[in-house]
Formats: sequence, C-alpha cells, structure tokens
Amino acid sequence: MKTTMEWLALQQVLGVCQGHELALLEAIEDIQLGKLIQKDLTALGKEDRRILDQFAYRYTRLQDDLGAKLIPAVLRALGEEIAAMPMLDRLNKMEQLGWIENAEIWADLRRIRNEFTHDYPETSAERLERLKFAISAAQTIIGVLRIIRQKIQARFGN
Repeated sequence: MKTTMEWLALQQVLGVCQGHELALLEAIEDIQLGKLIQKDLTALGKEDRRILDQFAYRYTRLQDDLGAKLIPAVLRALGEEIAAMPMLDRLNKMEQLGWIENAEIWADLRRIRNEFTHDYPETSAERLERLKFAISAAQTIIGVLRIIRQKIQARFGN
C-alpha cells in the first residue's frame, strides 16, 4: 500500500492500541500473580488497587480506541465511506468484510466493562465475579485487536 494519510493514521492508531494491549496484558498478569482473583476484594492494599485501576483504565482505553479510532481507520484504509456511519453500522461493516467475527458482542463487552468500572456490588463475591467477567472480556478485546492486526498485515503489509 502506498503511504497515504489513511495508512499513516492506521499505523499510528494501531500502535496506540498495541500499547494499551501490552499494558492490559501486564495488568492481567499482575492480577493473576497477585492472586487478586482469590482475595477478599473489600480490603485491598495500595498496590492491588493500582493493579485493578490499571486493568480498568487499559480495558477502557483499548475498547474505546478500537471502536472510535482503529475500526474507522481500517474502514477508511479499505476505501469505505464512514463519515455518516454510526458505530453499530461500522461494526456490522467490519463483520461483513470479515475483519471481526461478531459485531453484536461489542455491546456485551461494553456492558461488562461498565459493570466492572462503574457499579460497585455489595459483596466481595459479586466484585470477584465481575472481575472474572471483565478479565474474560478484556481477553476477548485483545483477541479482536490481534485479528485486526493480522488482517492489516495481510492486506496492507508491514
């Protein structure tokens, strides 16, 4: 692919998403190494709270940047006109083109994220359950990014 504004934008946002991916993977690893998924989440120390904050922040940033920046950049690089296209239509277009597996899962991933980051359940068991769902959802988002990255490399080189 020739160096175009679309290609440069795509490369830039892909790099940002890869940075979020790396930090999110590190946070997941720290959660597992720190055995946070076995602790009473009502009495966390400073380091554990930092790890959970990092996880929540990077999950949010990766999902937001994928949806608001990377997907539009991919569609523009593919020559699609997306200016008036809402997010759901962009996701459906990506699915139609074979770049993502399931556009409908996006709403579930966002709901899980919002429940983890904005709702504060009463019991430690409920918090732990939400953390487990959030980790699984984060891994799904990382998988979406990896598929998109592979398709970018296959389609455009680099």
